[in-house]
Amino acid sequence: MISPGTLKTLYTLKDGGYQAYMVGGGVRDLLAGLTPKDFDIATDAHPEQVKKLFRSCRLVGRRFVICHVRFGHEVLEVTTFRGAITDMHARDETGRVLVDNDYGSLEEDAFRRDFTVNALYYDIRDYSIIDYCGGVDDLKTGTLRLIGDPELRYREDPVRMLRAVRIANKLHFRLEPGTAAPISKLAPLLAEIPAARLFDEVLKVLMCREGVDNLYGLRVYGLFRQLFPATDEMLGDERHLAFLNLALGNSADRIAQDQPVSPAFLYAALLWPPVQRRVRQLRASEGHAESLAMEQAAEEVIARACARVAIPKRFSMPMREIWAMQLRLTQRTPARARRLMTHPRFRAAYDFLLLRARVGADAVLEELADWWTRAQQQDELPPVTATASPDDEDGEPGDEVSPEGVPARRKRRRRRGGRRTSGEAAPAG
Repeated sequence: MISPGTLKTLYTLKDGGYQAYMVGGGVRDLLAGLTPKDFDIATDAHPEQVKKLFRSCRLVGRRFVICHVRFGHEVLEVTTFRGAITDMHARDETGRVLVDNDYGSLEEDAFRRDFTVNALYYDIRDYSIIDYCGGVDDLKTGTLRLIGDPELRYREDPVRMLRAVRIANKLHFRLEPGTAAPISKLAPLLAEIPAARLFDEVLKVLMCREGVDNLYGLRVYGLFRQLFPATDEMLGDERHLAFLNLALGNSADRIAQDQPVSPAFLYAALLWPPVQRRVRQLRASEGHAESLAMEQAAEEVIARACARVAIPKRFSMPMREIWAMQLRLTQRTPARARRLMTHPRFRAAYDFLLLRARVGADAVLEELADWWTRAQQQDELPPVTATASPDDEDGEPGDEVSPEGVPARRKRRRRRGGRRTSGEAAPAG
């Protein structure tokens, strides 16, 4: 079950005279009976020495230099053994380590890892497991335990609190009481983490098979409030919480079936409750049409969210389209409906509508979702039984709808003064 690229990297380092071990989640998952997503390698070779052995090697990172070794589509992370953290290391006012490029021994590297089950090393020389921190025992008892003092380790890197929730649910382990105790108090430290890094961490913790359980864990420890404060305020309403759970469950099902999942869809669901609230506020206070209110609400909510979790434009633009199309889906004259079904974002918007229809027993949404389902399954569009929203701006001005729901022929407006030839000048004024 170990990938060919991993084995080739391990043996190339060994043949080059260096120590090399498979470490971390790959070893942990294999021992737990799971299929590893990727493999990491630890070595006593320095980054420049690794680069000489592999032409495909690329050095990345500033706080600690990491080697990315590519074999086709597989990218392996190779790190040099890290030295122990001391009082001499630069930290910010919260205790987070700022610079960490000191190298050390295998044992020092083991105690630098976050959880005991992630500090297990596989030695290709004799096919043994090296365990300095008691990770094998914790695997047997189903316990996730931080190495060292939990509060200090969380302060060194607050993202470990997110990892604690994610790994515990992935392995179906319990968080060791001492490991769990400081999380609620230290949750605000996530504000010190760069917003771009948190975008990737949110995908890891929520866009997975355990997304629903992870959302629950994030809320229990007060971590979700630090990531999405506007959404967290609204999860007291069971309808919003049910919608998020449905969206996360939908992603989990697609992952289980090896179907693609979209970060844009996930973030559109995460921010939908505050978007809805802001739309209502703008319509009540400013008198905006629903489409204009949706456009402004989307811009404001995404801007505020990016202060905590940076959402790249390649995802924020599809999010806006998914939201805007919730209004366009209410317009079901034949010409508009057929045009809408060719839109690149139609399928995502339709799936989003289905989730909304499953929450809150809204008869109008249920009828709308059912109509679009039948529209995709039949050669002819079904009859419309619900009235369309007057705020739609997708239609053609001047369209008249006959009683049967078919657009009437548009009346051509005659120009004043009759038709001009190409050589005539337009009337002055």
